[in-house]
Amino acid sequence: MDLHAALARVGVRVPDILLPRPGVDLNAWAVVACDQFTSQPEYWQQVATVADGKPSTLNLIFPEAYLEEPDADARIASINAAMRQYVADGLFTTHPATMVLVRRETGHGVVRWGLMVALDLEQYSWEPDSRTLIRATEGTILDRLPPRVLVREGAVLELPHIMVLISDGARAVIEPLAAATSRLTELYDTDLMLDGGRVTGWAVSSTNDLTGVALGLGQLLDSLDPANPLLFAMGDGNHSFATAKSIWENVKPSLSPDELESHPARYCLVELENIHDAGLEFEPIHRVLFHTDRAVFEQVLAAQCRGFTRSAASSRDEVLAAIESTDTQRFGYLDEDGFAVYSLDGPSASIAAGTLQRTIDSLLDNQLAEVDYIHGADVTEDLGRRPGNLGLLLPPVSKDSFFASIVADGALPRKTFSLGEAQDKRYYLEARRLT
Repeated sequence: MDLHAALARVGVRVPDILLPRPGVDLNAWAVVACDQFTSQPEYWQQVATVADGKPSTLNLIFPEAYLEEPDADARIASINAAMRQYVADGLFTTHPATMVLVRRETGHGVVRWGLMVALDLEQYSWEPDSRTLIRATEGTILDRLPPRVLVREGAVLELPHIMVLISDGARAVIEPLAAATSRLTELYDTDLMLDGGRVTGWAVSSTNDLTGVALGLGQLLDSLDPANPLLFAMGDGNHSFATAKSIWENVKPSLSPDELESHPARYCLVELENIHDAGLEFEPIHRVLFHTDRAVFEQVLAAQCRGFTRSAASSRDEVLAAIESTDTQRFGYLDEDGFAVYSLDGPSASIAAGTLQRTIDSLLDNQLAEVDYIHGADVTEDLGRRPGNLGLLLPPVSKDSFFASIVADGALPRKTFSLGEAQDKRYYLEARRLT
């Protein structure tokens, strides 16, 4: 079997993994995904306290909580300088041609398994009607790419928080490795800061193990409709993956045919997750609107449906129970006056997230509100009940029909679902050279 060809067929490459050398404090090194806690700068101040004076991925990322601050250019320059300095200081140990098996235990004790690989950006498209092997599962907001592009364009390292889903009902790709950790070499094992839980990684580098991955993914591909073969569905980090794709498209024209296949910009480091893993939790992404009120919101919502009813509720838990598993399109609402459930008649989109997003887009277009997308119902309640704000709670997305829905209907509305809540997200730990 030609292992390289078998992996290339499924859009995968075995990466050279960089990890901090022994002795580096991994609790300070590993930081949660940059697109979390976007309305809670106090969280990132806590991260800075933990990481103070130590090597940390905090110095290598641009937390989106700071995107609107005036020092963006200086921050990006500092990120790229820190990458170069860490490399020059010999901070990393290289693990050539190595996938990484990842065991993540969240702060609430749920365990999930993943596999770090490099995916081929030639096999990806963010277009909603795409039929590529690798696809966006939610609408891609192209306006969110420029800051990420500026970071990656000058970067010598790639640090991923991207999680990509496979639908492996036979559990033939990741799970055989998870059952064999006793014979694999452990690469790291550390607690994660600020209630992130714990993460352990093992090297997957033997020909037999890599062949097993190639065969498992090949069998998945062979089971798909060749006219619409969705093998990899973006879970978290779609905009980071789209950024890598954008840069690759800019780099390609300057390359010779011999350089095209192996150029590092062609690939993006991700963690694969099996959607059938019981520890993989799908959570809706909620919304908080700022500088608006209920009357304005209802006026704009009315244009997106034939009508709606509003039922008062006594608590967040009552709201969440009311919007789960119902044929009627519903969403939860909260503000400083209390809680409610909205039920829509004749909505303009097929799911509540779509109808709400159209409502929010109209509010934004007419400068009637500002919005943030929130991971966690508790944070949504905290922010949404502050004066001048309101929170919108979305129903969950079904894992069981997820892949079939993307194949049949294309990408979901942007910011519809999340893999776990904010502190459950991927923490930056592994890296890959881009130059």
